[in-house]
Amino acid sequence: MHKRFQKIGLIGKHGDPMVKETLLRLYDFLLSQQREVVFEEATCRLLKGKPLTSVPQIELATHSDLVIVVGGDGTLLHAARVLASQNIPLLGINLGRLGFLVDLSPDQMTSRLEEILNGQYEQECRFLLEVSMGDESSSRQKILAFNDVVLHKWNIARMIEFETYVDDQLVNDQRSDGLIVSTPTGSTAYALSGGGPLLYPTLNAVVMVPICPHTLSNRPIVVDGDSTIEIHLHPAHAEDVQITCDGQATFPAMPGEVIRIRKAEAQVRLIHPQGYDYYSILRAKLGWSENPKNNRC
Repeated sequence: MHKRFQKIGLIGKHGDPMVKETLLRLYDFLLSQQREVVFEEATCRLLKGKPLTSVPQIELATHSDLVIVVGGDGTLLHAARVLASQNIPLLGINLGRLGFLVDLSPDQMTSRLEEILNGQYEQECRFLLEVSMGDESSSRQKILAFNDVVLHKWNIARMIEFETYVDDQLVNDQRSDGLIVSTPTGSTAYALSGGGPLLYPTLNAVVMVPICPHTLSNRPIVVDGDSTIEIHLHPAHAEDVQITCDGQATFPAMPGEVIRIRKAEAQVRLIHPQGYDYYSILRAKLGWSENPKNNRC
């Protein structure tokens, strides 16, 4: 039996009126369970006219001991980056499409949530990546990524050139459309589409996946999760390159800067219902089995 959750923070997918019904059902259920509820400000605006308590998202962790995210994986990715440093557990309710990170469907929400609130759940810690640019003493920007850090072209139709180093050792120099540096969590996202391997989510590993490389022998490579990855852009290409974290936060590369990627100090605490099975999720989401409960032959 784990800790029981008494103070619940709620985040809904921003700008999506479709989440309103689920949020209201969830709110009524939590009140029936004698829980305190606080909404993230932007989420509260979806529920116009309701006298609800709300705070900015960055302050949600100080008013909660569990944050429930209603939406898809993208909504949870954003919440994870904002709240990771505050060590608040996150639980996802899936209103999106695939939903590798958001475990509960609206149909099973109340039954499974009652168990979780009362301490019957599984907890998993996953790491994030931190990307910075510049030298060690004066990085101009540091951004977190839960899924991946992607080096990609801006608005040109030509390849970009760069060198990749792992712990100060040259791995390769390549011409390609870019590079995906992914956590195990992100191995089911863009990295998978680029031909990368699936990594079990608690592995201490990072995968680097080239995007449409000119040299076909340039393949994905898995490195230790505690490695420091550096990307050195060819001077003629730097102004055409951007860095995107989790497909959401984007900033330009500057000529002469080194892009440095390493594991972040903060971790994300994910809450799963009892009986959570990662392989079952893969079977369901990737269509690996027509009958997920097949017995062995």
